[in-house]
Amino acid sequence: MSKSAFEVSYPESNASCVVFASPHSGREYPWSLLRTTVLDDLAIRTSEDAFVDQLFDCAPQFGATFLKAGAPRAFVDLNRSSDELDPALIEGVRRRGHNPRVASGLGVIPRVVANGRAIYRGKITLVEAKRRLDDYWHPYHNTLQSLLDEAVNHHGQAVLIDCHSMPHEAVQGIARSGAKRPEIVLGDRFGAAAAGDVVDRVEAAFASAGFVVTRNAPFAGAYVTQAYGRPTRGQHAVQVEIDRAIYMDESLIRPSEHFADVQRTLRGVIADIAQIGQERTPLAAE
Repeated sequence: MSKSAFEVSYPESNASCVVFASPHSGREYPWSLLRTTVLDDLAIRTSEDAFVDQLFDCAPQFGATFLKAGAPRAFVDLNRSSDELDPALIEGVRRRGHNPRVASGLGVIPRVVANGRAIYRGKITLVEAKRRLDDYWHPYHNTLQSLLDEAVNHHGQAVLIDCHSMPHEAVQGIARSGAKRPEIVLGDRFGAAAAGDVVDRVEAAFASAGFVVTRNAPFAGAYVTQAYGRPTRGQHAVQVEIDRAIYMDESLIRPSEHFADVQRTLRGVIADIAQIGQERTPLAAE
């Protein structure tokens, strides 16, 4: 396992059933990627959910666990299935049906970054692709499931908050006439990934803090919410997308002057969400 596959921050006491995770904020770019990409140091970062880990890293202070990726999305996308391999990028991979994510270059080993810009000049080997999955994808997901299992065993349920950011342009055209553009989009795959009361509580936490919140449009949740959202088994998954424009300069990939304010406001939201797991009586040890 690579040292940069992930990092887990644990609370001093396991008081909450909530696990916060940030799969796309990794920024440890391997030299093997930097020496082969055709992109410059700024362009290669455009598909990052930059600084999202810093926005949510206070979660352990409120009894919740926080899992963050080390490797960047341009290297391996942890919000894709491990079998979403792109034949246009990886030698020896055969096309299997039509997958719109893979076709657009956004498979588990991405071919492009934001705005469809190619990462490589040619193809990479299947050996290299499998190495990334073995060193990064599998360790991250094995750890995530282990954390959720632990929450279920201790609290009787688990709530995964899958933390992301979205380009401002993604929400520019979806607000109705006269309505405010959403700053937070919650994805629960239209109710399939989490129970309604859990999503209601998450939405209320953001709305009470003053954020404009919508659900499932334009992002309803991707692989993580689909794979881990099992509400009938007491395992809930909610994707959170934050408009990048409210906390960062998207063109320069730098925190904006509003970053500290947003971070401070989110601290209260995170504390509220973490309470979901502190309002149930822990299961007795067996």
